[in-house]
Amino acid sequence: MEKKSINLKLYAITDERWLNGRTLEEQVLGLIEGGITCLQYRDKESNDEDKKEKAINIRKLCKMKGITFILNDDVLLAKEIDADGVHLGQQDINPKEARKILGEHRIIGVSARTKELAQEAEQRGADYIGCGAVFGTNTKDDAKFLGIEALKEICNSVDLPVVAIGGITSENISKLQGSGIAGVAVVSELFSATNPQKVARLLTTQMDQLKKGGR
Repeated sequence: MEKKSINLKLYAITDERWLNGRTLEEQVLGLIEGGITCLQYRDKESNDEDKKEKAINIRKLCKMKGITFILNDDVLLAKEIDADGVHLGQQDINPKEARKILGEHRIIGVSARTKELAQEAEQRGADYIGCGAVFGTNTKDDAKFLGIEALKEICNSVDLPVVAIGGITSENISKLQGSGIAGVAVVSELFSATNPQKVARLLTTQMDQLKKGGR
């Protein structure tokens, strides 16, 4: 089976804490209509049954609209519901072991905060690197500020695409110019938006401008 492709330009990561009364499905659909290119379902709060149900529902929306659907951490569930891929943290299963379970055609992303960890992930078969927190963030309590120079160093250390994450907004995204990233992963700016289509379109336009100016 052919390897799935991934467009990392605007990579949305779910966080239901920001929804302000809207359903997760409503917000996801709005973001898809606004132009996100990839979506990661991340849920650290729900029980297994609810998590599976929500993952299936969001997977259907993404498939219907041709958006890459990535599941956070849970390799077995990713295989069960036919997710396009999985994203792994440093404390999760080894990418090589994940590949044995998921097969060659699915996407495996790995979080890496240093060039050494990024190179290790590349050697173990990762398809892309998630790197942050670039600007600091209030969505993860343990996220530490990384900075642009460290991001550039990581991008230059691997042949894999790198997606920047952590505190990225429409106001600071231009600072990523010249960093070498393939895209940005955004949480609160997208999932707190009362008009998700508008915010996603703005960030997509800004990423297009950033790429035109040279990554």
